[in-house]
Amino acid sequence: MKNTIVHILLLLPFVVSAQQKDKVLPKANEEYGEKNFVEAEANYRISKSKFPNRTVASYNLGNSIYKQNQFSESKYAYENALKNIKTRPQKHKAFHNLGNVFMKEKDYTQAVEAYKNALRNDPTDEETRYNYALAKKMLKDNPPPKDDKNKDKNKDKDKDKKDDKDKDKKDDKNKDDKKDGDKDKKDDQKDGNKDKKDEKPKDDGQPKPKPGGIPKERLENLLDAVNNEEKKIQDKVNANKTKGSPVKAEKDW
Repeated sequence: MKNTIVHILLLLPFVVSAQQKDKVLPKANEEYGEKNFVEAEANYRISKSKFPNRTVASYNLGNSIYKQNQFSESKYAYENALKNIKTRPQKHKAFHNLGNVFMKEKDYTQAVEAYKNALRNDPTDEETRYNYALAKKMLKDNPPPKDDKNKDKNKDKDKDKKDDKDKDKKDDKNKDDKKDGDKDKKDDQKDGNKDKKDEKPKDDGQPKPKPGGIPKERLENLLDAVNNEEKKIQDKVNANKTKGSPVKAEKDW
């Protein structure tokens, strides 16, 4: 199995000549090729903020986050890119890498669907076909849990509840003398519960984490990278710039 997992590879970032006016994107691609994934992520985010309707930065952002083993977060970048992608080759790459994320999360049902969508856009890609077959095998070996046992448990619980109700009816006659005392106790409990509800929860002064948010340490690194890159851009605004060619990794666009 170790040998098979190696074949689950990311496809290379998009490299599109039409993005020449975006001066940050070539730098981000260069940093990605040099495996400086934090800096690359920062620049892809800058590019994405300046050109929100372009798909290149969103997709490449997903790759740079994936390379930092933040798989769930990279999934949102790929899904965001797919909203605006128009060409079949780009859709193929995005779905392929999205399938990789689901494989890492052991969500084999979604992985099968993602690889299937990738093959629909490029039926000739052997890496995607291999990953698709592997995902189907993993799904077969690890089927999602069924609800049959839970249904049986619920039936048993319902039967027990019914028996308890029948027993309670027989005991009702013996409890008539206790009603008045129980009523007083309930009134006291309601007053106590009301006082507790009126109390406001204490604020411990700690920030509340947001679901799906970026970890604090990585966020600080990103902010530092963003600030450094913005300073470099300002220092070189009047200089002649040369575009860095992205280093090829697994498969070229």
